[in-house]
This record gives sequence, C-alpha cells and structure tokens, in this order.
Amino acid sequence: MNPDPLVDRLRAAGCVFAEEEAALLVDAADGTALEELVRRRVAGEPLEHVLGWVAFAGLRVAVAPGVFVPRRRTTHLVDVAAGVTPPGGTVVDLCCGTGAIGLAVATRVPGVVLHAVDVDPAAVACARDNLAGLGTAYAGDLVAPLPADLRGRVDVMTANVPYVPDDAVAQMPADSRDHEPRTTVAGGPDGLDVLRRVATLAADWLTPGGRLLSEVSAGQGPAALAVLRDAGLSAALDHGEEYDATVVVGIAAAPRALC
Repeated sequence: MNPDPLVDRLRAAGCVFAEEEAALLVDAADGTALEELVRRRVAGEPLEHVLGWVAFAGLRVAVAPGVFVPRRRTTHLVDVAAGVTPPGGTVVDLCCGTGAIGLAVATRVPGVVLHAVDVDPAAVACARDNLAGLGTAYAGDLVAPLPADLRGRVDVMTANVPYVPDDAVAQMPADSRDHEPRTTVAGGPDGLDVLRRVATLAADWLTPGGRLLSEVSAGQGPAALAVLRDAGLSAALDHGEEYDATVVVGIAAAPRALC
C-alpha cells in the first residue's frame, strides 16, 4: 500500500498522528495483511489493540482486543511505586489489566516478588504473558485470589482502579468507550467506589509502613485522601508534572511500641 494514501485514510478517520500510525501499521503487517489492520483502525479500534502491544514506561507490553490499554500518564504511578519498593520487596498489583504496572516496577527494582490480580479473564491472560518469569497473575476480585500468607507482608500495593465518574464515561474518546470494558474506567458516581474497596482491604495486607498507590484525577485528590484516611491509612498526594498525573499514596501504620 502506498504510504501517502494510507496516511490520508487514517487522517480522514480522525487519527491525529496519522503518519506515525501508518508507519507502525506497515511494520506490524510483516506477514499479515496490512489492509485488515488498517480496516480495523479506521473502524475505530484502538491502535494498540490492532498492533497487539502498547509502549509503556519504556517497555513494549502485549495487549489484546477488549483489554484496557495502559495510559502514558500511568508512568507516574510506576515512578512513585519503583521509588518506594525495596529490593526483594513484595508488590501486589490490583486491577492489573495487562500487568503493565507490575511489569515496569519489576524491571526497575531487583528481586521483586510480584503478584497481580484482575477480575477479567482476558486481562489476566495478557498479564500472564507479560509477567512470565517475573510474577504471578491471578483471576479474581481484588485480594480474594491472593495467597493468604501474603497478608501483612506486602510492601507496595498498586491499584490503577477505574476512576472515571459514571456520568463522564460518555464523554470519553470513542476508541476507549467502545472497545474497552466499561468496568475498567467507570468508578461509580464520584469515580471512587473501587478505591474505597481497595483502601478498606489494604491495611490488612500491607506491612507496617507499606504503601498503597492509586491513580486519581487532580480534581479527585481531596476526596481520595479522605477515602484512604477513613480506612486508617495516612495519606498524601504525589502529582507528576511530566505526565500531568496524580497518585494518592496511603501508608499503613506501624504497630505501637509497647511500654
């Protein structure tokens, strides 16, 4: 296919970075019919689903159709998590999707013991492929499938929970709205329903001083702090200018010293 008409087709379909996408599609079509890939993209399927991978935090992460695509801004969550994870520490990645966050942390921090969980079997299949040799991915609801002996031993718990308020989902870009499960983006009336559940569970699973990290919108910051504090965690916000991303950080209390 002549690259110029390909760029024109992509641009006409609303692809802002048509030239870059054209090059990626041509490269991905090695041994595959290019026209089929282009047809899927022009029809509105996310580029990452068409390619079968997403560039995230300096890595190429496999992603399958129907699975949430990790966003560039979530690199800030990885940066914060990697900065507080000790070498050889235990990391639990809830709502893991493709496993991208855990994968990125495990590649930056030596010896990490990684456990990832998602309720969607398609996402878990992706995570198992991405985390092969680095961690274990479980299918289930939040901490339910985790080994019981992890309770009280988790150094860092990441949870990229769905945090879009329900009534704002309709305003999301069509490629996300139409091709990613609603459960991966819609977080209830104020977007914080799943974070409330995670915060309530976290204190039992974190080691004293362990961290719970979750991405929220800047506008949700004060409410997210209240959610973590109500669950017995001390809490702070960490905003990253590079990615314009906000992470709420909860810290489990250390046990009181006996007199």
